[in-house]
Amino acid sequence: MAMIEVKNVTKSYPIPKQKGRLTVLKNFSVDFDQEGVTVLLGPSGTGKSTLLRCINGLETIDEGDIVVNGLSVRDKRNHTRICVDCGMVFQHTTLFPQYDVLRNLTISPIKLLHMPRKEAEEKAAYYLDKVGLSGKVHAKHNELSGGEKQRISIARALMMNPKALLLDEITSALDPEMTQEVLTILRKLADEGVCMLAVTHEMSFARNVASRILFMEKGALVCDTSVEDFFGNIRSHNERVKRFLETIGV
Repeated sequence: MAMIEVKNVTKSYPIPKQKGRLTVLKNFSVDFDQEGVTVLLGPSGTGKSTLLRCINGLETIDEGDIVVNGLSVRDKRNHTRICVDCGMVFQHTTLFPQYDVLRNLTISPIKLLHMPRKEAEEKAAYYLDKVGLSGKVHAKHNELSGGEKQRISIARALMMNPKALLLDEITSALDPEMTQEVLTILRKLADEGVCMLAVTHEMSFARNVASRILFMEKGALVCDTSVEDFFGNIRSHNERVKRFLETIGV
């Protein structure tokens, strides 16, 4: 059994001020094992971020099911466990502004995992060192750069011992220098075997870190292949994927 099983999922949203609904995932199926880095590529509005949010239980699904470590997202009793197992880092950081960095990292492990405070603080120090921010332990939200906030968000997700990290365009709001800061940390985590599902437009990350590429369009899975085949075997792709690769200069 795969760690994450997406089974014939359909997800739609009501269209504001109009009749009907916009379908963003259409009878979508895919499995993820607890290894490697999978990058989700494709045009904007094609369901990539929605898929991550459905896996994490942040969005309900209309049809089908998603099973995380044997637990269905359709059962609300499983949502806390699923959120712990699938740590999510968002495009825009969501640190608690009233707390310092240490409190931001330790509050969930203490409350949800019942981790002793001393152990949580020691673990926070370990992960802050891992993301290169050991000197920011008592910094507040407004004292951090965008890149620092994202690295702290990654550390906070790791504090919960997730089985997978779900990364939703986490560098899209950053300037190039800050983007490189975050990508460096992600490459390091990938080398250490952390499982990641990442929605990104950073082709350098996809090329150099991913082991698997999913290309999506209009809520459907167009291509599911290794990173080597995706970027190195262009002739084997359908015309839609070829156009995408031509657009990014491959």
